[in-house]
Amino acid sequence: QVQLVESGGGLVQAGGSLRLSCAASARTFSSYAMGWFRQAPGKERESVAAISSSGDSTFYADSVKGRFTISRENAKNTVYLQMHSLKPEDTAVYYCAAKRSTLNRQLVRTAASEYTYWGQGTQVTVSS
Repeated sequence: QVQLVESGGGLVQAGGSLRLSCAASARTFSSYAMGWFRQAPGKERESVAAISSSGDSTFYADSVKGRFTISRENAKNTVYLQMHSLKPEDTAVYYCAAKRSTLNRQLVRTAASEYTYWGQGTQVTVSS
């Protein structure tokens, strides 16, 4: 069982920045592909960014390309989502997800159904 704990959410003005962190309890964190998803009220959960277990491959939703950066620090069992130029439409609960991925470590996983473990979410609110 892997526990994921997100932090770093909050209220920020449009144009501002936030960095989300997701700490994992996995002993072999480097074996896990990681992803960030978000869900706004009345909307489906959507993939925001993902990173392979190797750290070599990343994915970004079109809506966040050029503004968000996903990274991982295996020594700290942590994945980050750096968010710049935030917009009101980025307002959502942001979730971290993990999937053990050892056979193809360059693979990024973008579908929620691919992930095994989920955090409890952290609220990001962007005011206009």
